[in-house]
Formats: sequence, structure tokens, C-alpha cells
Amino acid sequence: MGTGVQEQRTSLTQGEVLPLASSSTSEGLKQTRSVLNSLFSGALAGAVAKTAVAPLDRTKIIFQVSSARFSAKEAYRLIYRTYLKDGFFSLWRGNSATMVRVIPYAAIQFCAHEQYKRLLGGYYGFQGKALPPVQRFLAGAMAGTTAAMLTYPLDMVRARMAVTPKEMYSNILHVFVRISREEGLKTLYRGFTPTLLGVVPYAGLSFFTYETLKKLHAENSGRTQPYSYERLAFGACAGLIGQSASYPLDVVRRRMQTAGVTGHTYGTILSTMKEIVAEEGVIRGLYKGLSMNWVKGPIAVGISFTTFDLTQNLLRKLHQLGYTR
Repeated sequence: MGTGVQEQRTSLTQGEVLPLASSSTSEGLKQTRSVLNSLFSGALAGAVAKTAVAPLDRTKIIFQVSSARFSAKEAYRLIYRTYLKDGFFSLWRGNSATMVRVIPYAAIQFCAHEQYKRLLGGYYGFQGKALPPVQRFLAGAMAGTTAAMLTYPLDMVRARMAVTPKEMYSNILHVFVRISREEGLKTLYRGFTPTLLGVVPYAGLSFFTYETLKKLHAENSGRTQPYSYERLAFGACAGLIGQSASYPLDVVRRRMQTAGVTGHTYGTILSTMKEIVAEEGVIRGLYKGLSMNWVKGPIAVGISFTTFDLTQNLLRKLHQLGYTR
């Protein structure tokens, strides 16, 4: 009898208390590991993608903030003249500021996207499954907005370094100090509104397109994981659609960010657009450099999404093999 009672108590203790505590702890560790994996994978994805296209990105920004007419030939000449004058690595001028911005930006964006997918999936009853189209777009848009709000001053610094000679700003900290002293702290958020207006269609459509293509691929191929070249293609499509939709606001943002060093004074988004259109026209002004973005953008976004997915898969495999805790 005594043994039976003892066994029953042991059974109750193990069946009711220990598994609940163990389950709660395990779930918490799993969630923490998921967040850390997303942050690391996103940071690496952003760094690799932006470094790969940095010379093209710098060239695009220079044309965006000037009234010079853009063409592929002129872009090539600008790159070549920069190389002859300042050397090969000058093509990556401002990339250190880009890394300071893009690493936290990409880490936050990808991590936020994973969390928003989980939250929306749980709320709408799609946990563990592909989200419906509207929620798929919403998760991407909210992720992009979250990242932009937290890292915008770094984007301002990167734009300034990209369009100024190296004698003007010696390093990232110098940009912050000079802008704060000469133009005021509010300048660090100049162009923030068009950034938010642009990031919603850009991030929303980018993540939506990539997730949709992966879903369609899984349904039609029978493979849950696309090959690397397929991920690159899906990411390229996502970048092409997302950047084309938000490009005019990107031009407006760059003009407002660099107004202090280009001699222009821009007020509101609408007045900036009107001035650009009046001086340069709609296509040559608001869409200046878009053809370069059609080369740079798909490459960067394709590399970014692919790097993120492959890094996530690698970290999961390492954990399953016991190399990480």
C-alpha cells in the first residue's frame, strides 16, 4: 500500500508539475534562440548584400542628389573617374557608415519579420503555416517600419558620407558632431517621413513577394526548401518589385537628407517632389537612377534573402547536431 501511494505521488509530481515547468522553460529557450538566430542571420545578410553592391549604391545616391542627367554611360564614367582620382577602395566610401546602419537595420528587420509572422499567425489561426496575402504584406511592412524608426540617423550619416569628399567628414562620429553643431539635432531625422512612406510598400512588397514565391515553389515542386539559385531568383524579383514601387520617395528622402551639403533647401515631401519635377521632369527626376536600381536592387535583395535563409538553416542544423545550446 505504502509503495503504491508513493508511486502515485511520484506519478502526480512528474505528470503535473515537472513537465509544465520543463515545457515552459523549453519554450522560452526555443523562442530566445529563434530571436538570436534571426538577429545574427539578418545582420550577416545585410552586411554581405550591401558590401556586394556598395559602388553601385554610392553612384546611385550621387545622381539622386544632383541635377545631372543619369545614364548607364554617365554612371560608368563617374565610377571610372572616382577610381582614377581616389583609388579602387574609394568606390566603397561611406560603406563603413552603411555597415553601421545596415547591420542593425537588417538584423532588426529580419528578426521583426519573423516575430510579426508568428504573432499574426497566432492571432489569425495560421500558426506554423504560410500567412494569407494581406497578413504576409503586413508582416513585411511592419518589420521595415520598425527597423527604419530605430536606425534612421545612421542612414542620414551614410548618405552624407556618400556624396561628400573625404576631407569634409573624417569618420562617422565626425558626421554626427558636425550635423549636430551646424544644422541641429533635428537634421538627423530630415527625410524621415518619406522614408516611412516608402518603407511600407518597399518592405511589404519585398517580403510578400519572396514569401509568396517560396510558397508557390513548395506547392508546385514538392520541395519544402528551394535551391540557393532559386532563392536568389525569388529575392531578385522581390527587390525589383519593392524598389520600383517606392523609388520616387527614395529620391525625395536622399534630397532632403543631403540638402545641407548640396546648397538646396527642401521643405515638405510635396514641395520637394514639385521642385524635382519642375527642374528635371518626372522620369528624369523622380525616377533618376532607377535603371541602376534594377541592376543593384535585385542583386542586393536576392543576396540578402538567400544569406538569411541559408544562415538560419545552418544554425538550426548546428543546434540539432549539438554544436549550439
